[in-house]
Amino acid sequence: MQEPLDEPGSGSSQDLTGSFRYLARQPILDRRSRVHGYELLYRMGPEQAFRGDGDLATRSMIDNAVLFGLERLTGWLPAFVNCTMESLTGQFVHALPPSISVLELLEDLQPTPALIAACRTLKTMGFRLALDDFVWKPELGPLVELADYIKVDFMKLDAAERRQLLARLEGSTTCLIAEKVETQEDFLQACAEGFRLFQGYYFCRPVLLKNRRIPANRLSHIRILEVLQHDPIDFRLLGKLVKQEPSLTYRLLRLVNSPVCAIRQEVDSIEVALVVVGEDAFRRMALLAITSELNADQPTEILRMAFVRGRFCELAARLCALLPAEQFLVGLLSMFPAMLRMSMEDLAPTLPLREEIRQALLGKVDREQCLLQWLECQERGDWQACDAIAAGNGLNTKQVMQSYLDAVVWAEAALNTAILAA
Repeated sequence: MQEPLDEPGSGSSQDLTGSFRYLARQPILDRRSRVHGYELLYRMGPEQAFRGDGDLATRSMIDNAVLFGLERLTGWLPAFVNCTMESLTGQFVHALPPSISVLELLEDLQPTPALIAACRTLKTMGFRLALDDFVWKPELGPLVELADYIKVDFMKLDAAERRQLLARLEGSTTCLIAEKVETQEDFLQACAEGFRLFQGYYFCRPVLLKNRRIPANRLSHIRILEVLQHDPIDFRLLGKLVKQEPSLTYRLLRLVNSPVCAIRQEVDSIEVALVVVGEDAFRRMALLAITSELNADQPTEILRMAFVRGRFCELAARLCALLPAEQFLVGLLSMFPAMLRMSMEDLAPTLPLREEIRQALLGKVDREQCLLQWLECQERGDWQACDAIAAGNGLNTKQVMQSYLDAVVWAEAALNTAILAA
């Protein structure tokens, strides 16, 4: 039976891990929780900050981005790339596509005449510029005039310092980005202060509703999840449940008929879908459709992260003798608290899972949780923790990294289809 998704190592994305051990991306959102772009985090080794090899890391990032396709990492949205003095003045960044590249000038760069001249040239080529971890200094005036974005560390500067900084920038058309916005309170405060874009995982941490129960219109989705875990699937019961949810049926059929599924036969019913794609693939498609429904009222980036996590855990499961289908579910369900605004402690008892998997979602550190734990650390750019998890579970860093890149490409295609099916 033909699988609707590429198998690991099948060439679904080019190998971007030969000279590169770490790569992550962090979303930058607007006030309406729409993704404006991604900052690409990259290191040659486990250190979380640039050291003496910063130029080498930047060159490697640019080389690999060109090889892989920067647009595939960001879905054609702006890519914020950290740049050193050498990469800016030595024309290394010229290899990047100007239309989607935002060159971030690190906070320790000195505004020398050579740097300012290089930035002016890059602007004429169509690149945008961002000043990272910005703190006001008079000598930075020429760079402020050239900058399209100014990023302010929301945790480094207190409210009074931010007000003083923003007052100095009054009248500037530069877009202000609040970095390290981790809570809804931070987000609301940043909005009130005048920031237009926001970077941090506040959108994954909505205010949880006290004493909240799963809404009645979502209980049927949880019931379908339970039926999907039976092997073999009770198709008569499943068909009955799915057909009671017209929007879910529509989403599911759109997913099955999409390029993500890559089947050659038109599918127009749940029954035909099961026969054509097989039970395992049908489970995966149904989970994507259900997750899309559950996230209907939340930022799209939450859904994107759920798809990346699910696919990553599925692909990497084969590297550590875990069950791929079960790990796909672990990754997907890890985003349910953000979707439903409920704590995992309240959600877990309702989920149709083995106790070991339920405990993994609750945060118990064991083998069943290792892939999700690795990815959560990778999302934060905590490379040392990633190394420790990989070493403790016998994971090959290159293979795990490739699983992540494949998951990003796959999730983007799945998300586009899910949005069209809305």
